[in-house]
Amino acid sequence: MFGTLLLAKLGLIGTLPACTDLTTKPWVVEAGVTVIDAPFAAHGNVATAGGCLAAPYLAAWMIARGSGAALARDALHYVAPVGEKERFVDHAMRVVMSDRR
Repeated sequence: MFGTLLLAKLGLIGTLPACTDLTTKPWVVEAGVTVIDAPFAAHGNVATAGGCLAAPYLAAWMIARGSGAALARDALHYVAPVGEKERFVDHAMRVVMSDRR
């Protein structure tokens, strides 16, 4: 929940736009970060996400960067809700791969 705030306080975000949850947003903005209305943002080796799906998005992004999109899809499929697996995986991969830089 405080990942983006921690990154901001460590100076790892700088002027890059970032994502966070609604509870933490005021503190992140106070730390000088521009918070965007998006579920996920990545810039180089730094990624931010906000809300209850932050962990799957960040995990999928890390796995895709390190081991490839196929393994990221497999990991997402494992944690996806029953009855929504394909839709969940497809959506999550679109989110993290569209912002992959």
